[in-house]
Amino acid sequence: MTIKPGDPLPDVELFRMGPNGPETFRLRDEAGEGLVVIFGLPGAFTPTCSAKHLPGFIEKADELKAKGVKKIACVSVNDAFVMDAWGKAQGADGKVEMWADGNGTLARALGLAFDAGKFGMGERMQRFAMIVENGRVKDVFVEKPGEFSVSSAEHVLARL
Repeated sequence: MTIKPGDPLPDVELFRMGPNGPETFRLRDEAGEGLVVIFGLPGAFTPTCSAKHLPGFIEKADELKAKGVKKIACVSVNDAFVMDAWGKAQGADGKVEMWADGNGTLARALGLAFDAGKFGMGERMQRFAMIVENGRVKDVFVEKPGEFSVSSAEHVLARL
């Protein structure tokens, strides 16, 4: 079942790059207080993700924070090393946190996992964005396959 407004965030473990290498954290601990925007995508360094999705949230970070968003996070079924390198390459530091769902645990818990095996990518996360308030999903926007509109930074900003 796909996550929907009113649902609590799943209590899953994710990864990010820390000062001494990859570190784990609980999603509910990081997104359990205040207004948080989380967006997910199929993969780091992939065309739409690199050209539009992540850059849009980096570009709109100040506007999102001006609307009360305390944290913006990008998550994908990649490891912490890849997410960190991609974030650095895109200039995300200080604007968008880069979270790794390397095992696809969050993708499955959200009901947003899909099989990208025909592209040689294995199990991946559908493209989405969600607004979370105090650990509960306030709104969620899931893209249809091959599309990019409702999960954009502009769309999220308009819904805040």
